[in-house]
Amino acid sequence: MTATLSRPAGRNPLRCYTATTVRILKQLKADHRTVAMILVVPALLMTLLYFVYRDYAVAPGAPRLFDRIGITMLGILPFVVMFLITAIAMQRERVSGTLERLMTTPLSKIDLLAGYGTAFSIAAAGQAIIACAVSFWLLDLQAAGSPLLVVLIAVLDAMLGVALGLLASAFARTEFQAVQFMPVIVLPQFFLCGLLVPRGELPGWLEAISNVLPLSYAVDALQQVATHTGATGQMWRDLAIVAGFAAVALALGAATLRRRTA
Repeated sequence: MTATLSRPAGRNPLRCYTATTVRILKQLKADHRTVAMILVVPALLMTLLYFVYRDYAVAPGAPRLFDRIGITMLGILPFVVMFLITAIAMQRERVSGTLERLMTTPLSKIDLLAGYGTAFSIAAAGQAIIACAVSFWLLDLQAAGSPLLVVLIAVLDAMLGVALGLLASAFARTEFQAVQFMPVIVLPQFFLCGLLVPRGELPGWLEAISNVLPLSYAVDALQQVATHTGATGQMWRDLAIVAGFAAVALALGAATLRRRTA
């Protein structure tokens, strides 16, 4: 019998969810390369970006290019890294047969994906804290707003990456296919989020597309932090939109989750 979104009678949803979260965290802890990729790689990439732009000349009084690009990348990098890791990790569960065994237990699809989302979001929080600490205190990234708001946005972006990674894994049959979703889901958002060209200067049809992509709103929220000393209404609106996208992606991932790869 195929598992559904309904919860079996007599089960303890909180216990199932907690057990799944703890299991994923233990697996992450044992996988040192994945931990390094989550916690260290974004900070290293921000350091590389700093040296790329360190000697780039700007007009007197203008912000450094590293400040303008760097604060945006603090939101984009967690999104990209967590999408990739989550899609591969979930596909590995399916290929190894772990997912099929789990679905014979009282564990529901919602429990499984919520546990994955929570575990990877905890890892994402550590990632965001380290990347922001390196950027603001070691690389002297400048922003008008609080670094804590940047951390908040970075964590939410990472959670969006987790949710979309879980959704993408539902349509992949192998880990390689899971990776192939990256240019389909991630790169268009990177091109149209406003980092390369302000969204208002895009051709009309591309601006319309960018308006329905969640990463655009994450970048907008970061730009609000870069230029305002406090949290703005527009920033909270943008974050609500990003959170809504993540919730919808997680629900769709649960609805389309399959036990088998074939």
